[in-house]
Amino acid sequence: MNARDERYVERYGPWALVTGASDGIGCQIAHELARRGFGLILVARRGDLLETLSRELSIRHEIDCRVVAADLGRADGRAAVLEIAAPHDVGLVVAAAGFGTSGAFIDARMDEERAMLAVNCAAVLELVGHFAPRLARRGRGGIVLLSSVLAFQGVSRAAHYAATKAWVQSFAEGLHAELRGHGVDVLASAPGPVATGFAERARLAMGTTLPPGVVARQTLDALGRRTTTRPGWLSKLLGWSLATLPRPARVLVLGGIMRSMTGRYRGAQARTEPMT
Repeated sequence: MNARDERYVERYGPWALVTGASDGIGCQIAHELARRGFGLILVARRGDLLETLSRELSIRHEIDCRVVAADLGRADGRAAVLEIAAPHDVGLVVAAAGFGTSGAFIDARMDEERAMLAVNCAAVLELVGHFAPRLARRGRGGIVLLSSVLAFQGVSRAAHYAATKAWVQSFAEGLHAELRGHGVDVLASAPGPVATGFAERARLAMGTTLPPGVVARQTLDALGRRTTTRPGWLSKLLGWSLATLPRPARVLVLGGIMRSMTGRYRGAQARTEPMT
């Protein structure tokens, strides 16, 4: 068993809830939190992967895990999460579940766009709306929301996806200001392209990507230290280079990048996440 870093449990613990835990950033955050000694409530649609992860983390780190196989895009899925979490002293909430779409919005399938809005925004709203008052009354806690490098301007060919992440970014910034006086740390993590499991669904062909483990570790290390973090060298490079441009220029630059990625997509691609 790896040596524990229990400072985070002392600050936030004893339980952490992680959505999107079956793969990608969420899975790596679960690994990091287990190493730091948290009991975990793991949430994702794929129960088989969650059960495997739960067994691995429980044995390796000698922690308790609970598994919730639920679709956060559905009201009953969100209700199931809250029911399982209710008996536990959840001190840290990590909303890592989400997915993206790409391509011209006029060609979009509205059922898919509504599903993305429900997972990326409505589920975050409901979970944070439930836990934030509890953490404030508790006098300590943490909330981590997954933003994106795309959150800071409109992006053609990912117009709705970027808009959902802009909502997350703004929500996190406002919550950070509101809750810090109650002892609750709120962080927006805004990575660039990450090598995980969503680009195939988003119909994107990726180039350089960040390992999800780096994103997870640096995100948790930033909690309580800043409002927004850009984990990994690529995220920082993209953030700094875009920050020097006026907003309309950022829209043009990122729109060009998205056209390039969607134009190269040919179906079977490496499983990567679109600028979570």
